Amino acid sequence: MKRIAVLLFNLGGPKNPEDVQGFLYNLFADKNIINLPFGVRQGVASLISSRRAPSAKKNYAHMGGGSPILKETEAQAQALEAYIAANTKGIEAKIFIGMRYWHPFIEDTVREIDAWGPDEIVLLPLYPQFSSTTTLSSFQAFQKVYTGKARVTSVCCYSDNAHFIKAHVDAIQEKIGTLKQPGHYRLLFSAHGLPESIIARGDPYQEQVESCVAKIMTGLGNPIEHSICYQSRVGPMKWIGPSTDASIQKAGADGKSIILVPIAFVSEHIETLVELDIEYAHLAAASGVKDYIRLPALGVNASYIKALNDEVLKAIGSGDRVVGDHNCGKCHSFCPKRRVA
Repeated sequence: MKRIAVLLFNLGGPKNPEDVQGFLYNLFADKNIINLPFGVRQGVASLISSRRAPSAKKNYAHMGGGSPILKETEAQAQALEAYIAANTKGIEAKIFIGMRYWHPFIEDTVREIDAWGPDEIVLLPLYPQFSSTTTLSSFQAFQKVYTGKARVTSVCCYSDNAHFIKAHVDAIQEKIGTLKQPGHYRLLFSAHGLPESIIARGDPYQEQVESCVAKIMTGLGNPIEHSICYQSRVGPMKWIGPSTDASIQKAGADGKSIILVPIAFVSEHIETLVELDIEYAHLAAASGVKDYIRLPALGVNASYIKALNDEVLKAIGSGDRVVGDHNCGKCHSFCPKRRVA
């Protein structure tokens, strides 16, 4: 039996109000988030985290004071481990969780993996679309501390995976099937935004968001209107768009109801449970949107778990150090495949 350690990467989140400022500091101290020299970046991160902590604590209060993201990730890890055990012979897979900005930190999980003694390690981000701010940052955190001898394969992206696409298609079709007048609705695919400067440096995130949405719409085979939008903007920089709030307002002005699909989030957390469910729901009502429907994040959706399983099998069977489903038309500067080559 080959022993395979699968390390699921996720953002992490505070467990209680006392954790909020520390979590925010870790987030903004990441060089992939704020591209400033080390000492300056730490000072900026300290300033931002202290200023934003009070309002962030109020938002986390809507979720009982902390984020559910660890619990969500643990459920996904259990589902994936059970699926692999039931459907794959010849390997013993153990799923580990490594969070980028709060416990359990990637650095701590690496020690657990070493103690388990795997033959191979698969780095599997719970970010379907690759970005330097998420996937690459997690890869770097792992590489900084891992000194073992097991073979390591990284899954850089899987938003074009057929099972990932199917999970979204099925969820949308099921919801549309319950509507009396689906033509009155507009699909809004909302993804986390990025500053335009990061995309200009070669980050493929926006391209991959657009690619998977195109495949979902093909799978739907339904003429329902749709639009891609981006949420969670902060700071004075120019961000990719259109923004989710502007898209909601436009739907209201156009007399459209909304089915909102969180296309880049696979776990429920502050940006879905507060930003989408509370802040944007209020905006939709104020903008004259008659019906605002938010589809849940994929979580332990059976097709999504199959997609993750596909990526694990691809990683251990490929012989490559980096695997991914998206066929980039232009090799982007952050691509881990390019860096390996």
